[in-house]
Amino acid sequence: MLIFDSGVGSLSIGAAIHQLIPQANLLYAMDHGGFPYGEWQESALVEHICQAVSALLQRHSADILVMACNSASTAVLPALRNSLSIPVVGVVPAIKPAAQRSHSKVIGLLATPGTIARAYTAQLINDFASDCCIIPVGSRVLAPAIESLFWQENPIDAVLEQIKAELYSHPRAAEMDTVVLACTHFPLLQKPLADLMPNLEWIDSGEAIARRVLHVLNELNLPLNLNGSTAKREVVILGEEPATPILIQGLENMGLSLIDY
Repeated sequence: MLIFDSGVGSLSIGAAIHQLIPQANLLYAMDHGGFPYGEWQESALVEHICQAVSALLQRHSADILVMACNSASTAVLPALRNSLSIPVVGVVPAIKPAAQRSHSKVIGLLATPGTIARAYTAQLINDFASDCCIIPVGSRVLAPAIESLFWQENPIDAVLEQIKAELYSHPRAAEMDTVVLACTHFPLLQKPLADLMPNLEWIDSGEAIARRVLHVLNELNLPLNLNGSTAKREVVILGEEPATPILIQGLENMGLSLIDY
């Protein structure tokens, strides 16, 4: 299974899939050279990702592709599905479950600028959260800060304080009880976010995507690693910048191994 993202966001989706389907072989693709997707013009992003995924699949076989990025999924899924013969599962902001679980109906939407601006996101809100007050924060700094944290261990406290200030600048912020983490990078910092902003429910798409992947695997009777051997969990990094020792050690601590592209 290929889990594709612009960077370390693939780790949050991959962790949810591994927890639900531990026997599945997973290849995490981190397109560090294309990061951040949230700043790309849509047509250029579609072309870039389709070319990158096609090149990857020529080198590494996969039975299913998980596009583990909200910004990309809201733009590129139709083109990928038209060009690939394997199933494609995308990630979209968890607005529907947030609207169902929120009591106050005041919900924070923490995303990249690209996801906030997509018509797809507006349609999700209209379809599933029309009775809610959505507080959108399109952060340009949080995903890069998380990427830098994993690559260089750069401090992130100031960025988290900035996110808190932006969320709570809204007139109805005191009523907010739920926040949607609408970028796959963001769940990697759910604990420090929750420590900084307690009494909020933080919702992301990881578990829902894992369930969807399992459904597709079962529906199509796709093979899993059932021969008793340990499932592979490998990482490839796209782009010219080599992985840092900090990143490599962090991946190893998660049980992942870096392989050549």
